[in-house]
Amino acid sequence: MNRILLLLSICLITFNCQKKEVLVAQTYHEPKDPSPSETENWSAIPKGLQASITSTNHRFVKSVIPKIQPKNTWSGTAWKGERLSAQLVLWSNDSVHHVFTEISDFKSDSGDVLPSNMAQISFVKYVITDEFAEGCGYRKPEDFDASLAADVLEPITSYSIKAQETRPIWITMDVPADAKSGTYKSVFILQIDGQESKKFEFTLNVIDKTLPKANDWKFHLDLWQNPFALARYHNVELWSQAHWDLLKPLMKRLADAGQKVITVSLNKRPWGGQTFDQFEAMIDWNKKTDGTWEYDFTIFDKWVQFMMDLGVKKQISCYSMVPWGNEFYYFDEAENKEVKIKAEPGTKAYEDIWVPFLKVFKTHIEAKGWNTITRIAMDERGPKEMKAMLKLLNEHAPEFGVSFADNHKSYKLYPNELKDMSVAFGHPVDAEDLVKRRAKNHISTHYVCCSDAFPNTFTFSPPAEGVFIGWYTMAADFDGFLRWAYNSWVENPLQDSRFRTWPAGDTYIVYPDNRSSIRFETLRDGIEDAEKIRILREDLQAKGMLDELDHLNNVVAQFNITTSPDNLEEVLTDAKNTLNLLAKRVTD
Repeated sequence: MNRILLLLSICLITFNCQKKEVLVAQTYHEPKDPSPSETENWSAIPKGLQASITSTNHRFVKSVIPKIQPKNTWSGTAWKGERLSAQLVLWSNDSVHHVFTEISDFKSDSGDVLPSNMAQISFVKYVITDEFAEGCGYRKPEDFDASLAADVLEPITSYSIKAQETRPIWITMDVPADAKSGTYKSVFILQIDGQESKKFEFTLNVIDKTLPKANDWKFHLDLWQNPFALARYHNVELWSQAHWDLLKPLMKRLADAGQKVITVSLNKRPWGGQTFDQFEAMIDWNKKTDGTWEYDFTIFDKWVQFMMDLGVKKQISCYSMVPWGNEFYYFDEAENKEVKIKAEPGTKAYEDIWVPFLKVFKTHIEAKGWNTITRIAMDERGPKEMKAMLKLLNEHAPEFGVSFADNHKSYKLYPNELKDMSVAFGHPVDAEDLVKRRAKNHISTHYVCCSDAFPNTFTFSPPAEGVFIGWYTMAADFDGFLRWAYNSWVENPLQDSRFRTWPAGDTYIVYPDNRSSIRFETLRDGIEDAEKIRILREDLQAKGMLDELDHLNNVVAQFNITTSPDNLEEVLTDAKNTLNLLAKRVTD
């Protein structure tokens, strides 16, 4: 694992005619480019560092000269409480040892000020990626084209630019919920060692409309968490204080994106060994010498409460009564060791292990007050297994209901039990079924996985696809979105996002040490858009602005598609502008 910290340099520079001591940021080594371009004419680049504002939907290539028209202004429109992103790109034929960034306060003509610390500056770093090819299936690295993808957001404000290198900068701006509406100006400054500084004017238009806090969003976001990967990567003891301390900022980032679901592993390896770091049980199963069972819920309780304290408290998804391979683990006192058994739903062995557990688990959950939000969760299990499992669950704990990633249209077979159902992208739910499910307060979402070339959140996916997911969710009348891995990291997630069985980046969307990504920020952007659509629909209906409501619905409907249009970025930009124009009208 190449995680060596580099202290690049210490130097003196001048800001606003005053000298300050500036420490060039500590960071880690990037991977070597597996396929650098050999056709770029870097010598034709003017001397010195080049820089430009650019689209957030552009994913740059490290060894390729940006083919863009230089631009030194940025403008954006936001609701109060909304997050916006901006991207700059730097490139140079020569090395530039010290590049420092600074952004000023955002000031309006009327004298209102939004502090500069509402903006976070990150240099974008590269990670090895591959290609979609056939999607799912075992992968030998040598059989797939490898390249570098710009994705990791390193939250530093200074960097050293190497010769013949393209380096993006990502800026996230969190507009305060109490901001006054109006037009604000700010200046983004690049201080460059050995040459004149560069300045970029930022114009932010704040609409008199407020986006709720993330934990109040209605969008049902379900990104599965893997606390075991974090413990391995940082080499800390599982569930130690150091582990909890590292988990907190990473899971807070997820909560701040509107996450609604806590991922729990009832038993060991609910997905078999399909992740680099297997899931351990959050409940200790102990079969005593007299044949009775004893369960320790200590870790389960701490994990659930930990996530709830961060704001994730709508649902607890417990994996799984139907794990991959139907294998279960417990400590057997008679044998004085952990044992593994294979027990298929519908068999006596299956009943023997689950009936005692459900009885105790139900009592425990009721005592904690979590009984109405707890779901027994399954991932793409077949109808035969599901039917047998549901028969047992309905006999012993029907109040839980099921959370299910469904690729068999099981919602048709079990309309009452599937309280949380997610269908594969491109397999829409019949409209009448969505209406019936919503009337029962059941959740209906969609998911993408290794089989989806579009849309997706692979490290090579166009960033606009993350935004599209939010719009598709609303266009197809779903309640939210599921993705199977928030942080199931590969062995070296900051270096190489490839994995043995799926396209690169499939297993995680954020990076160690609470680093965000272009993928995560654009997905979050689309979720914010979905919330804005929901709010505007309610407001327009309440105010009787039915023509405007029809217009909004027509704009949203164009995203109910399963193939990417050639002009996706343009269509998204126009649709976002429509949201902001309607927001202004509804507040007039």
